[in-house]
Amino acid sequence: MTRDPITEQNRRSWNAVVPAHTSHRADEAAFLRNGGSTLFPEELALLGDIRGRRLLHLLCNTGADSLSLAARGAIVTGVDLSDAAIAYARALSESSGIPATFLQADVYEYLATAVANNVRFERIYAGYGVICWLRDLDAFAAGIAALLAPGGRFVLMEFHPASNMFTADWRLAHAYPQGGARLELPGVGDYVGAAAGGLSPSGFLPGVRDFTNPEPCILYRWGLGEVVTTLAQAGLRLCELHEYCYVNGERPFERMVPAEGRRLRPPPDVPAIPLMYGLAVERDGDDE
Repeated sequence: MTRDPITEQNRRSWNAVVPAHTSHRADEAAFLRNGGSTLFPEELALLGDIRGRRLLHLLCNTGADSLSLAARGAIVTGVDLSDAAIAYARALSESSGIPATFLQADVYEYLATAVANNVRFERIYAGYGVICWLRDLDAFAAGIAALLAPGGRFVLMEFHPASNMFTADWRLAHAYPQGGARLELPGVGDYVGAAAGGLSPSGFLPGVRDFTNPEPCILYRWGLGEVVTTLAQAGLRLCELHEYCYVNGERPFERMVPAEGRRLRPPPDVPAIPLMYGLAVERDGDDE
């Protein structure tokens, strides 16, 4: 299969940044092996009981979230575009002793292959910076709907598109994301280092400093209404939709105020705006 050239460029950008990201995390294997978790309460509440459930984690990055889900009893398959991320995830699974399957693939290639092979999952999860990498929302939603077992649930935790209207110093400067408009960036940045521990629950290390990605990337801008509508039109039933006026782990703006549980809130002089959202949709329980 000939891969989309933008997807290939994004793969190179992610491969370049993975060593910088992982350099800031102290001994993730020991952290996970000893019962640590990288997950937040919001996605756990939406996922519900995952013990013994087949769970697909799309755009799983370097695997710590996938392994945290596996440690809670799920039978986990993680999929990511980045070769470097998947290599790290496989090594982390082996060194932590937590079993999971990790596959390197473009998300659309994986969805098409899994659907063709009649694979089914009781849970599908994607979180924190997923939607902006999707060039085709319709195909993504259709693939999820086809892979969910009857009664299965898809959970998405995502940064709120309204937050993308602001600059890092809280100035309203950009139009609301919509229509899948392309956004060209110099490359995936070292947001793990910028979070200064918010994304390193195993312990923060200074690691790589002043990282500059040599590989640019291209994102796609989608609105919240477009995401929800596309999932509904794929035949999935909306169960929950929550908006949160704080961010888990990441530090996308200046002067953010730390809160309990690795959360960050706007400073007192900035009105509360939605910075994340979480949703759960389900497939009806009866096969047609």
